[in-house]
Amino acid sequence: MKTEGRKGSSNVEDARGKEVVAGLGIGALLMRIVGRRWGMKGLVIAMILGFVVVQTGLLDMTFFTGGTQVTETEYQPSPDEQAQFDFVTVVLADTERVWNEQFSRMGRAYREPQLVVYNQQHPTACGMGDARMGPFYCPADQKIYIDLTFYDQLESEFRAPGDFAQAYVIAHEVGHHVQNLLGISDQVNRMRGRPNYNEYSVRLELQADFLAGVWANHNSQYLEQGDIGEAMRAANQIGDDAIQKRTQGRVVPHAFTHGTSEQRMRWFNQGLSSGQIEDGDTFDVPYNRL
Repeated sequence: MKTEGRKGSSNVEDARGKEVVAGLGIGALLMRIVGRRWGMKGLVIAMILGFVVVQTGLLDMTFFTGGTQVTETEYQPSPDEQAQFDFVTVVLADTERVWNEQFSRMGRAYREPQLVVYNQQHPTACGMGDARMGPFYCPADQKIYIDLTFYDQLESEFRAPGDFAQAYVIAHEVGHHVQNLLGISDQVNRMRGRPNYNEYSVRLELQADFLAGVWANHNSQYLEQGDIGEAMRAANQIGDDAIQKRTQGRVVPHAFTHGTSEQRMRWFNQGLSSGQIEDGDTFDVPYNRL
């Protein structure tokens, strides 16, 4: 993918070097002292008083929990890591251009997401982000979170190298942002708790793959030979069936959440061929024909 000399997005937060520390609040420390001094009876009385002051609004829960604290230290990325960082900012800028155009065509305004690049852990509106989770989109704060070491994992563990494989990952997460803006994500969230919820999850993920393909269609001027093959290889390697085979030696279809390798490649390719967001209604297709 051609990125040299191109401007990256300004909607990027560099959170590398920020260390997350979870601690006890002052109230919790006082509870501990009371428990040691006056035993269980004193602790129960203190807990009741604490509940009352929180309910009356005199204090909030952070007085007891302390929440999480983020300490910032100077971070010096390696040249390769900084090149990756610069690359994802350009990819994000490309998604902004494409989706602003597509939303304008639909008579809507596109609200650009923020990309947060972090190391190991970072607090989000959806809970604590962890590098082991891989890249993810949080609809509550409309941000995409990624630890760039995932790209090392994508190449070594998933055997999906290449810069456009990396771009596909960002485009897929931006696809979830598009779904959020269009109200699709909320509809799926309302299905949580149903026995067949996983089917809705698969539909949502395959549509995000389709939207990544739509982005690639409208970003063709920056594609290089082999780029689409890199994205297809990544989609193939992160299908539910491929991951289950690698991790547990067998495939369990009812546990799918993202779709099979074949489905993920096919829906990405359909978006690439179509370039039209309206052609990607994965919720209007019988589940056994997705």
